[in-house]
Amino acid sequence: MRSTLAEPSRDPSSSALEVVTFGCRLNAYESEVMRRHAQAAGLERAVILNSCAVTAEAERQFRQAVRKARRTHPDAMIIVTGCAVQIDPERYAAMPEVDRVLGNLEKLEAGSFNPHGVPRVVVADIMEARETAGHLIEGFAEKTRAFIEVQQGCDHRCTFCIIPYGRGPSRSVPMGEIVEQVRRLVAGGVREVVVTGVDVTSYGSDLPGQPSLGQMLRRFLAAVPELPRLRLSSLDPVEIDEDLYRLLAEEPRLMPHLHLSAQAGDDLILKRMKRRHLRRDLLAVTEKVRRLRPDVVFGADLIAGFPTEDESMFRNTLNLVEDAGLTWLHVFPYSERPGTPAARMPAVPKPERKERAARLRAAGDAAVDRFLESRVGSHAEILIEQPGLGRCSHFAPVALDGPVGEIVSARITSRTDSQLQAQAMESAA
Repeated sequence: MRSTLAEPSRDPSSSALEVVTFGCRLNAYESEVMRRHAQAAGLERAVILNSCAVTAEAERQFRQAVRKARRTHPDAMIIVTGCAVQIDPERYAAMPEVDRVLGNLEKLEAGSFNPHGVPRVVVADIMEARETAGHLIEGFAEKTRAFIEVQQGCDHRCTFCIIPYGRGPSRSVPMGEIVEQVRRLVAGGVREVVVTGVDVTSYGSDLPGQPSLGQMLRRFLAAVPELPRLRLSSLDPVEIDEDLYRLLAEEPRLMPHLHLSAQAGDDLILKRMKRRHLRRDLLAVTEKVRRLRPDVVFGADLIAGFPTEDESMFRNTLNLVEDAGLTWLHVFPYSERPGTPAARMPAVPKPERKERAARLRAAGDAAVDRFLESRVGSHAEILIEQPGLGRCSHFAPVALDGPVGEIVSARITSRTDSQLQAQAMESAA
């Protein structure tokens, strides 16, 4: 998983217990597990803040949120956890606003949320972790879509990334536990499951028989025929296996929307990032998937202003948006992470990083504009996620009335700057 900085999400279901989530889909999943544990333990008047460490800005926003939580909830227990906390627990233990500091292993243990009797700082050595338990939950506050963790940790060492030190080594959830959880989710009304992990395409290397991600997904979809829609989180391009390619060609429940951990489009920068693919590999993956699934839409993570990047190198990344046909972009100006090799490389000035990130985002906005326009007049299956709004299989937001949690057949009638407009199709008599 290549983590993405996002607006913090809050659990709206309880005024007494608040969970604030920063970062990636895996964090969103784990926040739901923590919320369940805290409720079961009777923890009241508490704010749990789940951090991200993917950029310095993510950590700055997190610390700001901790201070705001104390001002807003002066009598609440403030609990901090997540990757930033795991990597530097002393820093967060020193914050006067914080009552309890939990590591990434401890935050998933029910006992960590007992109102009393828990040490103020509980953070184990994440690099010693060898197992990942499936945390079974019956549903999410969102109800219609849920994330499911199938893998934890990362064995790679990209030169810009601190996340392996917050998540530990790669380890996989056995398929039986995944099937059991998805069945519970579907029984609870979830219509779409998003498979997530830190490095999800490395799934299975630590399990008996070493099943690949594609093999696991094929077996699990066969075991849970009642699941209508499956979506995947960020994929390492070079780790997409043949079973996954075959699923894309043959399984309509697997959504035609793939997000690639690309990071750059210049070979020298990719090598300095210690990525395991080159530009031609990215192009080969997108070309192969389009042959198998012509309606696929791609997203990608891209870093602007990586150390040593000059204008010509940046243009190779900028041109990748069009050359590979990328649409949904997660763009980051490079952010130094102390302790990583990239932080010791010759830096690009910060104003240039921001300017290049803005150009990448503009290219992404233009790609989204073209994609939305191309969908007008087409048929789509829309999962209604909240009153008046849903998403199509390509992940585009669609304005459409319908029962929340239902998949509605519709015709795309028009578009705005950011979403599609649709009209439900009448059922055949």
